[in-house]
Amino acid sequence: MNDKGQPPHKARRFSLLRSVWYRTRTEARDDAEAGRAIAMPTQTATPPLQQVLRRLALALLVLAATTLIVYADHDGYRDSADGSLDLLDAAYYATVTLSTTGYGDITPVSDGARLINILVITPLRVVFLIILVGTTLEVLTERTRQQVRIHRWRGRIRDHVVVIGYGTKGRHAVETLVGQGIAKDRIVVVDAQRKAAELAGDNGLVSVTGDATRSETLLKAETQNASRVIVAPQRDDTAALVTLTARQLNRRATIVAAAREDENVPLLKQSGADTVITSSSSAGRLLGVSMVSPSAARTLEDLMTRGSGLDLNERPVAADEVGHAPRECGDLVVAIVRDGQLLDYTDPRLSNLRAGDRVIAVSRAVPGAES
Repeated sequence: MNDKGQPPHKARRFSLLRSVWYRTRTEARDDAEAGRAIAMPTQTATPPLQQVLRRLALALLVLAATTLIVYADHDGYRDSADGSLDLLDAAYYATVTLSTTGYGDITPVSDGARLINILVITPLRVVFLIILVGTTLEVLTERTRQQVRIHRWRGRIRDHVVVIGYGTKGRHAVETLVGQGIAKDRIVVVDAQRKAAELAGDNGLVSVTGDATRSETLLKAETQNASRVIVAPQRDDTAALVTLTARQLNRRATIVAAAREDENVPLLKQSGADTVITSSSSAGRLLGVSMVSPSAARTLEDLMTRGSGLDLNERPVAADEVGHAPRECGDLVVAIVRDGQLLDYTDPRLSNLRAGDRVIAVSRAVPGAES
């Protein structure tokens, strides 16, 4: 039950109907402003030629139905030319009626024919006109439809991941998240460059274009409701400002930030980052390992590349593993998270696994896991 006493599915249904039929002036203004910065993933669109052919087929179907309806009651119509109504005359009447031309040479005279014109022919005329001007209507309603999609998305997105910066680091972070099983619709990308945001949209992600050091931009990404935030801009000073802003908006989220230089790590942690990854020093350590032991370097690269061979995973301890030693697990256990502490496999406290432990283990990558 939600705070209004409604079941969750009914609340979501009400929210959907409300976003379509009614929005307050403030919500409409916020959605219109967000629509200029938020880009939803592109929906699969029908090719233009297929759209035209489909509308033409629908128009012909409406025309044929109207012709048959008129011809079925041909005694209720009068033709000023010869007084009778055949199938060709019915098709002619249907054409000029649906197109609103209305020459008046064929008219309904009986009560039944006039009633059918009111209840059936007139709605068909409206449908026919909508089909003909469908392209124009689609253009006119595209912005409203986009705003409704954004409104619905903002109303239901919770505990998602916000990735700030969609450069090399950000893209690889998203690839890893997706490989870990996080759905793309649970990831929001924020980038100041429109091309980068459009690339994220092309990859099936919700993207926000704007300066992430400003709280307005992060609010559009619903950072205040996120569970995790990845900060990966190009500059360390920008990363510090973004981290500080994100932490002010969300006190509970886990924030992981990337830094170029080791000297900026304390600043980022003071700004609110839970974990800071230094790209330059990490690359330097990998270079050193590669020089001493290329095989060890390839193994490390394999562990860091999701789905390539060996994967490093964190998972809850299985029920059949409780009470057993870490080395008895099916995977190669390298560490355990117990009561918020990270313990490596040599720690004497890890003689037996307990319920509630989280296992960090190396396992063989499952083929096709990336997809």
